[in-house]
Amino acid sequence: MPERAESEELVRRAFRGQGKSCEELDSPFMARLCRLAAERLDGESAVGSRVIGWQGDPSSKADSVALRLAGALHALVLSNRDPALISCYPPNVADDETLWGACEAAFRKHDDFILDRLRSAPQTNEVRRSGALLVGFLTLTRAFGKPLVLSEVGASAGLNLHWDRYGYDLSGSQWGDMGSGVIISPEWSGVVPPGGPVEIVGRAGCDINPLDPANEEDRLRLLSYVWADQPDRIERTRNALAIAAAYSSPIERADAVDWLKRRLVHPFPGAIHVIYHSVAWQYLPESAQQEGEAVIAAAGMAATADAPLARLQMEADGLRPGAALSLQTWPGGEKNLIGRADFHGRWIEWTGLPRKG
Repeated sequence: MPERAESEELVRRAFRGQGKSCEELDSPFMARLCRLAAERLDGESAVGSRVIGWQGDPSSKADSVALRLAGALHALVLSNRDPALISCYPPNVADDETLWGACEAAFRKHDDFILDRLRSAPQTNEVRRSGALLVGFLTLTRAFGKPLVLSEVGASAGLNLHWDRYGYDLSGSQWGDMGSGVIISPEWSGVVPPGGPVEIVGRAGCDINPLDPANEEDRLRLLSYVWADQPDRIERTRNALAIAAAYSSPIERADAVDWLKRRLVHPFPGAIHVIYHSVAWQYLPESAQQEGEAVIAAAGMAATADAPLARLQMEADGLRPGAALSLQTWPGGEKNLIGRADFHGRWIEWTGLPRKG
């Protein structure tokens, strides 16, 4: 059938595109796994049939079917459910035939588990993005001289809501808790903003499918989307989950726009309210993005010098490399591109706010 053939080609293209992105983000194992799937996936198993006949947009801009399948396989490895698959995953080494053979066997042996995982969108609560967000928060603190109220859209397990509990080394300039189990030290270019204390007087987040860092199954789900050949990311995420679990900052299960409408009803006098998101806004439907922009802009119009509002973003803008960092503040509504960052936070190019006068 032509429709089936067209769907299958879109899926194979999605795996090839994801493989290219994984290669750019220093994950040769994931790149190889995606390439093998693009070449060899077939409809002989229930899992293979579900994937190559995907109903919807399988690309990384929408359903991210490649990451869904890879996450399901990695979850089997992390939970010690499939010794044959484990023997092919890093730090072990296997040739293409052996690796794909283990994947196909897993499709059949664990079909219920994998099919269930395919129903959920990937969640990558990448902690190193806090390095890019940190400098935005420091800039706001310096500019307004007020404590912060944090509101994160697409917060997942809330790991980037606890950015102030991590340690940072930005080109030799240290900030935060350097005794923390999470140390973030990106490759840095640009002038490092002045440090200094930051006071946080409130924090909240929302997600369409929030994860509980204290829940074993939720921890496994989040770790499964970290790429298997990047053990430093896995360890950093484990430690960040432990920190988040130690504090009571539950993430509300809510649509982003509905949550923003409620969150922005009341100002926070004496503090700067920061709406922020990292590689999350781009996944909202276009209509929701437009409505959300209008909601934030309306709240900005009501902001005052005593209760200012800010929006800090790290999102793809169609340019390469990495994502754009931008900062908008009210009263005034001035928006500035303040830098770029690698999607996984490995590097940051910081330009900061333009000089006045």
